[in-house]
Amino acid sequence: MPSFDVVSEVDLQEIRNAVDQANREVGTRFDFKGVDAKFEQSDTDITLRAEQEFQLSQMLDIFRQKLVKRKVDVACMDIKDPETTLNAARQHVIIKQGIEMDVAKKMVKAIKAGKIKVQAQIQGEQVRVTGKKRDDLQQVIAMLKGADYGLPIQFTNFRD
Repeated sequence: MPSFDVVSEVDLQEIRNAVDQANREVGTRFDFKGVDAKFEQSDTDITLRAEQEFQLSQMLDIFRQKLVKRKVDVACMDIKDPETTLNAARQHVIIKQGIEMDVAKKMVKAIKAGKIKVQAQIQGEQVRVTGKKRDDLQQVIAMLKGADYGLPIQFTNFRD
């Protein structure tokens, strides 16, 4: 029976490369001369540090550009509110991996509402879709691509 998995994965090496490139650009840009501004990454948590809040927004824009150049979907970013003190500001960006339970339930509900003869089940942080016909599975893929779930989705493990 044909099946495929709906997942949300981000290449962490590309994220690390984007952070390194953004750090280099912040170090060489004229408007950041003499400013202690940098990106720090620990696994899927990225911290932006600068002296003022408006510099954080510029840094976030630089980081988005670097992600787009590396073909990483910016929908994977969960941007937290900036925290400011008298002489420093910081902001956390969390890279989302996997499909959360409530989003997975919405996907399964949408698949069932589509009246396509397939079964969808949640398996951890992914959704497995099985059906008798390959065409039905391709309809589900097209339907899921058209919907916006707030995170990048990929379709893997397609089996005939």
